[in-house]
Amino acid sequence: MTDKPVSIDPMARVAPTAKIGTGVTIGPFCVVGPEAELGDGVTLHSHVTVSGATHVGARTEIFPFAAVGGPPQDLSYKGEPTRLEIGEDCLIRENVTVNRGSARTGLTVIGNSCFLMSFSHVAHDCRIGNNVIMANVATLAGHVHVGDFVFFAGLCTVHQFTRIGEYAMVGGMTGVKDDVVPFGMAFAPNGVVGELVSINAVGMKRRGFSRADMHAVRACYKALFDGEGTYAERREKAAGTYRDHPAAGRVIRFVEAGGKRPLMRPPVRGVSSDIADDA
Repeated sequence: MTDKPVSIDPMARVAPTAKIGTGVTIGPFCVVGPEAELGDGVTLHSHVTVSGATHVGARTEIFPFAAVGGPPQDLSYKGEPTRLEIGEDCLIRENVTVNRGSARTGLTVIGNSCFLMSFSHVAHDCRIGNNVIMANVATLAGHVHVGDFVFFAGLCTVHQFTRIGEYAMVGGMTGVKDDVVPFGMAFAPNGVVGELVSINAVGMKRRGFSRADMHAVRACYKALFDGEGTYAERREKAAGTYRDHPAAGRVIRFVEAGGKRPLMRPPVRGVSSDIADDA
């Protein structure tokens, strides 16, 4: 709650049925649709469009020319009722686009305290965790699932139905077509297709993980991707060793959960090539 009064610029267009919380600021030339819900303390700078059944969480700030809640860019969409939910304390910068869900799941979700920089895009049916950062022009295709504290560098792109594990990092101008395990660093040395190059040690340190946690995660990676035997054998052995570890266990659970995409793996040099075959 806030004692600040609602401020709606006379040049804005706010539908009478839109739900406006306390202390909301809506700048000139904004358009807020009839199904929109703006939580307490939300700020819309000028020229923001909030359309469809979109909920914007408390204290989120959206900058000029951003468009959130538009229909999914999906040829199969026929106007079914779908939603977009944006969490609290997010920053959504200029020209960002976020689409609501398609009929397949009906919902796009962005968590709390996310920072979407200029021209980034979140497509229909994505599930974005908390404290995620998307740098300029980072693009997520439909149905991408992103864990907490993930960082996307500028101009990267993520294929539909891909999973990005918590605390991972995707490098600039990197194309991601495979699942990135938690704490992974995905970079494209050729400027096109990402490879799993390391663990995100800097990110782990910044988030308070101990040196012992980092060593355990690194050892888990090595056991999964660069050990003896087939990948299935290595995965079983790594699970037995690391499943109960508070950090490395996140990697094991992510791998065991599986998804529609294969796992991103390290460069072929020094690593068995059987991962995609018997995963």
